[in-house]
Amino acid sequence: MKKYIIVGGVAGGATTAARLRRLDEEAEIVLIERGEEISFANCGLPYYVGGSIEERDNLLLMTPQRFRNLFRVDVRIHSEVVGVDTEARKVRIKDAEGEYEESYEALVLSPGAKALRPPIPGIDNENILTLRNVPDADRIKEMALRYAKGKAVVIGGGFVGIEAAENLRERGLEVTLVEAVPHILAPFDEDMVVMAEDELRKHDVQLILGNGVKEFFSLDNDWLEVRLSDGTALSANFVVLAIGVRPDTAFLSGSGIELGERGHILVNEYMQTSAENVYAVGDAVLTYDSQTGKAGALALAGPANRQGRLAADNIAGKKRKYQGFIGSSVLKVFGLIAASTGKNERALQREGLVYGKDYRFTITYPTSHVTYYPGAEVFALKVIFSLSDGKVLGAQAIGGSGVDKCIDVLATVIRMGGNIENLIDLELSYAPPFGAAKAPANMAGYLAEDIRDGLTDPVLPGEVAQELANGAQVIDMRTKEMYEAGHIQGAIHIPTEKLREKVSELDKEKTYILACKTGLNGYFMERMLRQKGYKARDLMGGCSYYRTVKGWKE
Repeated sequence: MKKYIIVGGVAGGATTAARLRRLDEEAEIVLIERGEEISFANCGLPYYVGGSIEERDNLLLMTPQRFRNLFRVDVRIHSEVVGVDTEARKVRIKDAEGEYEESYEALVLSPGAKALRPPIPGIDNENILTLRNVPDADRIKEMALRYAKGKAVVIGGGFVGIEAAENLRERGLEVTLVEAVPHILAPFDEDMVVMAEDELRKHDVQLILGNGVKEFFSLDNDWLEVRLSDGTALSANFVVLAIGVRPDTAFLSGSGIELGERGHILVNEYMQTSAENVYAVGDAVLTYDSQTGKAGALALAGPANRQGRLAADNIAGKKRKYQGFIGSSVLKVFGLIAASTGKNERALQREGLVYGKDYRFTITYPTSHVTYYPGAEVFALKVIFSLSDGKVLGAQAIGGSGVDKCIDVLATVIRMGGNIENLIDLELSYAPPFGAAKAPANMAGYLAEDIRDGLTDPVLPGEVAQELANGAQVIDMRTKEMYEAGHIQGAIHIPTEKLREKVSELDKEKTYILACKTGLNGYFMERMLRQKGYKARDLMGGCSYYRTVKGWKE
């Protein structure tokens, strides 16, 4: 009888165990878990803190006893693997009664990752907390209830940091979020993420950006001080530290299993480690970015689940390859949804995927469904594509409902190596309550094709000032009320429906920048003017995008 040992539960380990049982009913499967739960909703922890998830038990996806009964797996909680001997094919396990050894035929490592706690002076204060498991969430919730009208500081503007800040604010605390780099949420470009930052400020979360933590000071039992790099001092009843994770792999020292520079377990495309019959999955592994081919780690539940299934398949002899990751993600920011997939502009430039102006992007403002059906919500969509071959490289969306659906469609196209023609040809479901006959992905494809083919030459907000200096004129084509409420400095007002009547008044030697609300009418009028011999450029994303990026003054 075959014997499999799995180290760690949650997404990767529990998935591996369940899949192995479905493939081999007779095997002995042992799941070793250091904590008391083998499968909990890691991603739901902030919402339990905030109260959206009321019952703690709702976080527990599968109890140890139910897992034993359902899959006939020998689940050992409160047990820790403290050593691995790959030559003898044994693991050393520590529990409340001492240490013992177990042999294996195949070993799967799913130890996960620990929250980073860098050696910042004063960081050992008991009121400086992290959020990685259910006991962590219990502790933060306890603090939030104790200091219901108090102050909390969240360190880190990644997904966990944003979710922690939102949910603590929902509890009524005064919340300050500190991020060392100039903007939150690294997967998003600056022109998109500012919408999420504005949403946080709108809900009274104080943002301190481009400023790191220098040290912590204990003031008394109820207060501590967070001192920042520029000398700013913040008082707080407690701090949530959300600055990243590191793989929890110290127990593999001396095992012969190869690790990366930061301690990640190195695996091949079959999720195999450097040791025979040892596999690894989840947050602790170094796999690869499918767009660049470079090694990388992605600590998300989706990849961990897929890796667990793959590892089990390969142990059972199915020989399936892992296809890498593209980094799709979504989160809630109060009333907004923010989602992204693939590469943003910074990543493209950093990874050398594009050169100079080889890539372009589209900005559109689709709605969740047709506007004539009640309840339609608008969102901003950015799609990045290669000019040379039309390949879709990345996408970001922020706004109301429909964001996640749209990004999932684009993630599928990117995963399949698709291009802008594929966006145009997508046949997606449509009925008035659910979408539009021209889906957001279709519309992004249309615009991208027109840019590539030279039918439109949109000007970006950051380029407007130089165009004006070169003698260009902005024509604001929105309604009079919109124009008077705020416009680009120096813009003249000609409503869209009047522009054709006034063509003869325009100067063919001058370049006209056409500014409508979202860029669509500007494109229509750009085509009209260019075919009549005028120099015209549509303002990308219209005044909506310009105002997001630049405001109304240069």
